[in-house]
Amino acid sequence: MKRAQVIGILVASVAGIAAFGLMKGMVSQKQETKTREVVVDSTEVLVARKDIGLGEIVAEQDFTWQKWPKDGVRPGMITAARSSQMHELAGSIARSPLIAGEPITVQKLIKAGQGGVVAAILPTGMRAVSTRIEPRTAVGGLILPNDHVDVILIRSIRSRTGKEDYVADTLFRNVRVLAIGQQIETANGKKSADSASSTTTATLELTPRQAELMALANSMGEITLSLRSVADLNSEGQNQTGNALNREETNSVSVLRYGAKSRAYGVN
Repeated sequence: MKRAQVIGILVASVAGIAAFGLMKGMVSQKQETKTREVVVDSTEVLVARKDIGLGEIVAEQDFTWQKWPKDGVRPGMITAARSSQMHELAGSIARSPLIAGEPITVQKLIKAGQGGVVAAILPTGMRAVSTRIEPRTAVGGLILPNDHVDVILIRSIRSRTGKEDYVADTLFRNVRVLAIGQQIETANGKKSADSASSTTTATLELTPRQAELMALANSMGEITLSLRSVADLNSEGQNQTGNALNREETNSVSVLRYGAKSRAYGVN
């Protein structure tokens, strides 16, 4: 082997050993970890100690105090500065479900004697109206509270030939179901129709005008509820009123005296 080749091999070997030692030192070198303590200005807010269901009567032991960043406190939250309010809220009724750790606000609770649960969960300006249902007119009893439905009226009319016919008209579209029978919330948050299949009434959330039309429709024929898909809830505005009973000629009764029309009575 030539002398130049030997020298080249030795140089390469030395360079490889040096590179290996350098890499090993870099890997084994401990990285310095810098820890910086950040002090967050916090306060204590009142939260739910456990899950609280809709309509449940709460007690003091259902609440607890939890540290909360001061800049995260929103209007309505109850802070330690108003600690006496925990005692004042005892005996209130939950207007909506609360999960453990959720901040308590006065808007989420209603004091006993200020109205029932259904009155508490009704939005401002809306009315609760019940209608008779059967499994065959309510999707086999599969409709549950907080579902959205279309309300259909099936009624009989007499044609000019004297023959009795039946017509179906959609009264309202996309209205919320407040309760099925006495059930205002699904059991443990699970969808279950076992208890709803034998109920005979559905309570709907309607506008005052729709409440009048619903009362009229209940006396005119049979009410059927058509269940809407969750995907359709935002496709059109809620509480849309159809034209079936919203016209003067179908929403009034003409009184005839001696063959002459004297007056029309309606719900307008």
